[in-house]
Amino acid sequence: MSDAASRIRPTIDLDAPGKRQGHLHVPWSRDGSAWGAVRPPITVVRGDKGPHLLLLAGNHGDEYEGIIALLKLAERLEADELAGTVTILPSLNHPAVLAGSRASPIDQGNMNRVFPGRRVGTVTEMIADFVLRELVARADVVVDLHAGGKSLDFVPSVILHELPVPDHMQRTMEAARAFGAPLTLLLDELDMEGMLDLHVERLGKIFLSTELGGGGGTTPERVAIAERGLANLLVHFGLVAGAVELPRPSRLMTAPNAGFVVSDAAGILEPLLPLGAEVKAGTPLARIHSIEDVGAPARSFAAPIDGLLYARHHPGLIGRGDCLAVLGQDAARPA
Repeated sequence: MSDAASRIRPTIDLDAPGKRQGHLHVPWSRDGSAWGAVRPPITVVRGDKGPHLLLLAGNHGDEYEGIIALLKLAERLEADELAGTVTILPSLNHPAVLAGSRASPIDQGNMNRVFPGRRVGTVTEMIADFVLRELVARADVVVDLHAGGKSLDFVPSVILHELPVPDHMQRTMEAARAFGAPLTLLLDELDMEGMLDLHVERLGKIFLSTELGGGGGTTPERVAIAERGLANLLVHFGLVAGAVELPRPSRLMTAPNAGFVVSDAAGILEPLLPLGAEVKAGTPLARIHSIEDVGAPARSFAAPIDGLLYARHHPGLIGRGDCLAVLGQDAARPA
């Protein structure tokens, strides 16, 4: 990342006291608008001295639970109730959110695969650069709310990674427990290249992510998990008074690489078990029916390990190479 200033201009003062709401002015010169811009909304609520939380959603544009929760929080949160600062970006990859797509329709940018971004780059790269350069730099804690979007559905969970520094790991685990999702997942990412997680964790800051559901929509229960989790974090970090609300203990799990089931067939997916089912290795999870060869036997896919059906493919159609299911297992570390 260069020392030059970001090309993105906020329409509000990011460091002023009180509550300010505006936009990020992201330059986007194009045929229809020579001096045009993309304008993701931003809210900064700065109260008395205290921690700074950066809350993000819309990293992928078809993941709605976090977007809804942050829009509601940005509406109700006031500076006079805060001992600290909350910065809210509910629509991080704004073009993708407006299109209801995982990636930006402007530049096909998958926001969570382009960090640290580029000051002189595509719209998606410029936003990523600004987030690290200006927003993460100001924050003590970063929460990036995700869900499965149109292609996957998850048991709602808060996610963290194993960290090499014990104190950093302990503080992150305590924050995850305070969020209070049904599952707390210690995730070994298949590939972290370009993800926001990696860059925030390298700075020694607390980073939490989520998978709050998916399927290209949401439910009242899943939005409630997101809202309660955010409220709990404000209490946990001392920004507001109150008590952390934990309706049930969060189940600590891992998602080992051996638990990822990838389809090597294409066709119509027939799920055989509900999301969240407990399974044994060899239990049938789904069948894929060919739509090219009538009368051909369906292809069956079984659980490769014992565990919980943590995630599964959502659309009725599935292709070769698509993630069909993910199995989670209970973690040895105490929650």
